[in-house]
Amino acid sequence: MKKLVMMLMALLVVCLSACSQSNSSKKENNKENSEMKKTLVAYFSASGTTKAVAQQLAEVAGADLHEIKPEQPYTDADLDWNDKQSRSTIEMNDKNSRPAITAKLQNMNDYEVVYVGFPIWWYTCPTIINTFMEAYDFSGKTVIPFATSGGSSIKKACADLKASYPNVDWKEGKLLNHASKDELQEWVESNR
Repeated sequence: MKKLVMMLMALLVVCLSACSQSNSSKKENNKENSEMKKTLVAYFSASGTTKAVAQQLAEVAGADLHEIKPEQPYTDADLDWNDKQSRSTIEMNDKNSRPAITAKLQNMNDYEVVYVGFPIWWYTCPTIINTFMEAYDFSGKTVIPFATSGGSSIKKACADLKASYPNVDWKEGKLLNHASKDELQEWVESNR
């Protein structure tokens, strides 16, 4: 009887060990698959709000971070949307406006997934985002917009981006005002 119990226990240990190794292999494969898709979080931030969200998103997604910097930084006067002669108002009223950017990425080809973040200006993305989109080849990449806003939705910005760049593989964008790390993690997982 004692031999039978010992044999059953040995068999149980072998079975549990095999199951554990199988689950471990599956976890490693899933981790490898998600790590294989090199990810970038690129963002434009005029006041720092979008920057804070982008940094947190990059951390959660295990992504590289790239700031879309205007060649000529925006001043408070430039951002005064009540002033019809402010730089931002003039740019947003001109659909062909493409503010110059600095620090162009040399390794954009390395990325398969690109999150593009911006504040909502005049219900859409700032024209500097068009400069960024036109500076690179997004063929074969998945592009996911995100934004911050004082009260507007991201819907018009997403529709405008899809209309302007129909050959880009867009995923649904999201407004990330006050998003927690858990919410960001859930969103990132839904985009994998």
